[in-house]
Amino acid sequence: MTPKPPIRAAIVGCGLIGRKRAASLPPGAVTVCCDTQPERATQLAVATPGAAPSTDWRATVRRQDVDAVFVATTHDQLAPIAAEAAAAGKHVLIEKPGARTAAELEPVAFAAARTGALVRIGFNHRYHRAFRKAREIFDSGALGPMMFARGRYGHGGRPGYDREWRANPALSGGGELIDQGAHLIDLSRWFLGEFTSVRGSAPTLFWDMPVEDNAFLLLETARHQVAFLHAGWTEWKNLFSFELSGRVGKLEISGLGGSYGPERLTWYKMSPEMGPPETLAWEYPMADDSWHAENAAFLEDIALNRQPDPGIADAQACLRIVEAVYREKSA
Repeated sequence: MTPKPPIRAAIVGCGLIGRKRAASLPPGAVTVCCDTQPERATQLAVATPGAAPSTDWRATVRRQDVDAVFVATTHDQLAPIAAEAAAAGKHVLIEKPGARTAAELEPVAFAAARTGALVRIGFNHRYHRAFRKAREIFDSGALGPMMFARGRYGHGGRPGYDREWRANPALSGGGELIDQGAHLIDLSRWFLGEFTSVRGSAPTLFWDMPVEDNAFLLLETARHQVAFLHAGWTEWKNLFSFELSGRVGKLEISGLGGSYGPERLTWYKMSPEMGPPETLAWEYPMADDSWHAENAAFLEDIALNRQPDPGIADAQACLRIVEAVYREKSA
């Protein structure tokens, strides 16, 4: 007999990320696949045993056979759908960045507080194998007091990228800063804490679009720890690189698998006499399991009635940094 799944889930938004979420939940957990495009809802439902298709997200989030809702839509719809789901008492995982602005998440927080719904934000990169190992090393204190983080993330788009939804500010809320830049901001906050100083530039250098295709950030904590970040849609060879530098060690994460290259973590351990560091490295050539790991953490949140981390406050902190850069750009 097939065991009963730990939750009954709805996928709202059946694009690439919605498909990843559905495939990374326990068998039989998904009861409904919802998308405004009927063919996408049907395709995912057919590929997900036990799931029914729907094009009505409001009805979907109120269904009696739904305990949790995974929202994987364009940015303009993330918060409204999540707020309705939380108001109906459903637990919610909202894909990053969670909303177009920090203020858009206030109704979600209000609804969750009223009903007790748990809300997790899908900052998925925290769950890549290299970052899970990096966090273990970081939490051990082996790097010493932190000094700075340095991150680069980018791809080169594709023909017609300037006409896709991410180039429409009404749908996306912005360009590359709120897209891949949000991951870099979240990872920097995860390791360094809150940033009290935000400086940045968000130019449009290549694409003919009303949003930025590059973002350059200089963020600083109250303890003068710095994050120097660059996200770009003009990185002709896909790139991911994130470094954490402490007083006695450094971690370097490169690649995310696939077109970004093999995922790798390198630990540089400074010796008392300084000089060339002792170097340890881990490579992760196997299939990416970050979606499974993140979904498992969300299911554990629900089982333990534990407030998710990252949650709404983390998304709002990230979005306030994004908004500060956008204000600086329009000033």
